[in-house]
Amino acid sequence: MPVTDVHHDSEARSLTIVADFAAPVERIWQIYADPRQLEKIWGPPEYPATVVDHDLRPGGRVTYYMTGPTGDKHAGYWDITTVDEPHGFSFDDGFAEPDFTPKTDLPVSKNVFTFTGHDGGTRATYVSTYASAEALQQVLDMGMIEGATSAINQIDALIGG
Repeated sequence: MPVTDVHHDSEARSLTIVADFAAPVERIWQIYADPRQLEKIWGPPEYPATVVDHDLRPGGRVTYYMTGPTGDKHAGYWDITTVDEPHGFSFDDGFAEPDFTPKTDLPVSKNVFTFTGHDGGTRATYVSTYASAEALQQVLDMGMIEGATSAINQIDALIGG
């Protein structure tokens, strides 16, 4: 499995996931830059994603929904803040109504995804930071660690690892 470390820090209000892939940085970047590939890895296997809008540039927005096993849909968005192709990007990730209006009662995370060369492949570091320890705990209680880990682990199949 690609995920090698998961750590949450209530004091720093952060969740960090580290994963190693047997593919170059540019290949890992491509997964996030291509909405059809992103759909294959964003969300756990039992909640596949459908990307509706994909504008991966500063000020751009990515909108998506995940469909559960019973057909339930959960919308979300990324507001892109920085892009350093192919080394990573940062964005605010939030839950949304079906029309992609932000749900203000659920936490928004500030995310930094970094891709660096490591042992002939790529080390991906995913850091999500929340406004409060309570917001972090809320997403942990929702199964964020398990969901994100199973989603990231899908990358191996996509790259043929």
